[in-house]
Amino acid sequence: MAIKLIAIDLDDTLLDSERKISERNKRAIAAAIAQGITVTIATGRMYPSARIYAEQLNIDVPLITYNGGVIRSWQSGEVLYHRPIELADAQAILELFRQKGWYMQSYVDDVLYVDEFGEMAHRYERLTGIKAVALGEDFYHPQTPPTKMLALGDPSVVSEIAKIMETEVGERVCWMRSKPQYIEIIHSEVNKGRAVDFLAKRMGIESDEVMAIGDSPNDLAMLKYAGLSVAMENADDCVKEVSKVVTAHHDQDGVAAAIEKYAL
Repeated sequence: MAIKLIAIDLDDTLLDSERKISERNKRAIAAAIAQGITVTIATGRMYPSARIYAEQLNIDVPLITYNGGVIRSWQSGEVLYHRPIELADAQAILELFRQKGWYMQSYVDDVLYVDEFGEMAHRYERLTGIKAVALGEDFYHPQTPPTKMLALGDPSVVSEIAKIMETEVGERVCWMRSKPQYIEIIHSEVNKGRAVDFLAKRMGIESDEVMAIGDSPNDLAMLKYAGLSVAMENADDCVKEVSKVVTAHHDQDGVAAAIEKYAL
């Protein structure tokens, strides 16, 4: 069937190594929209960070952000879906991280919070263009449930965190290692696949009319959902294994190559 909805991951998928959208990718997306195809972003990033790229693409559709934790129209600001982490679970995880001395940041009402400014926080600010707010001790005692939490660190430290998360947290939240240095934590019922399904049903689109493009484990759910799943050449092996096709590298206009070949 013809493709009617395309959901595209941002980092290492739509964005190149300089975190920019290439001109070829922009042209391919514009051509798809001109043909009547809905194109949206599906990212683990927070909504304000994703909006920067939606504006560049001039797409006026709901954006999937926080790995599906928030679906929001960027022009009207209307929130179509929001499922934060349960407050008690967030508090327990923050206490675990404080005891272990691990770095954590939290996202509440589209604000990025940290306990204090350090190299990790500044590095993330440079990556996303979003400024963090340091709360000090209050960071570990949230009163509002966060939409997402993100652990960052050296890959070896993140591996240790993952092992302990498995035993200490279990299935109370959904957590995934989206990059070697990241562990993303969201509500147990949140993922990109459910978010794409939510949008598709809202638009009267069947799953086999959906193309999803991604590179990391946090893309697996939407790739499994989509009728046409596309892995980047630079994708993790587990992503390529579940995808129907593999496109070019994110530094070689892989998104455009996939749209041109399978959607236009």
